[in-house]
Amino acid sequence: MTRTARKAPWILARSAQAAIAAAAVADVFRGAAVRDHSVRRTDASLHRSGFISMVFVYVMTVAVVLFLVWLARSRRNAQELTPQASVPSRGWTIGAWFVPVVNFVVPRRFVIDIGRASSISWNRNRDTTLVNLWWIAWISHAVTVVTGSRLSAGSMAFLVVAEALMLAAAVLLGLVIERITALQSAALGATAPSAPLAQG
Repeated sequence: MTRTARKAPWILARSAQAAIAAAAVADVFRGAAVRDHSVRRTDASLHRSGFISMVFVYVMTVAVVLFLVWLARSRRNAQELTPQASVPSRGWTIGAWFVPVVNFVVPRRFVIDIGRASSISWNRNRDTTLVNLWWIAWISHAVTVVTGSRLSAGSMAFLVVAEALMLAAAVLLGLVIERITALQSAALGATAPSAPLAQG
């Protein structure tokens, strides 16, 4: 009996990319609705901002779950492709995202480690820069949202910057997912065992 060859998680990758894009778009509508309510406090604006915020939370939750499942699968593939590489444990791959302060630094390192272990074709300059750009956009978005809510709630300038960073982070993360999955697909295809000949 032969073990089934592992495959790159393309379905998970596409699902995560779609959910991340949807969450970014939903966040734009959420931000606009919340700002509208902060400027013109009416029952209608409250209802609209509450409804859109609820939709955003649902979509973002789906995006987070799909991304983390994709990341965990990619980690497993990377470990199989390069057993000697330093990759995070299965639990820490997901858990690091939920630990305050740690989640501002460690997950970026994990994504780079997984990408590097996925293939010798990982390019330190191009691929690591891509991950860094995504991380900068994501952290900058979070900082802008917090700063804007405390210093100038309802500011159009803060809203535009925050949502531009959110959209940029979503696009860049989609490219990171695409790159790592493509590397694993090529590597796993090259190392996959040949199918046994049918016995006649």
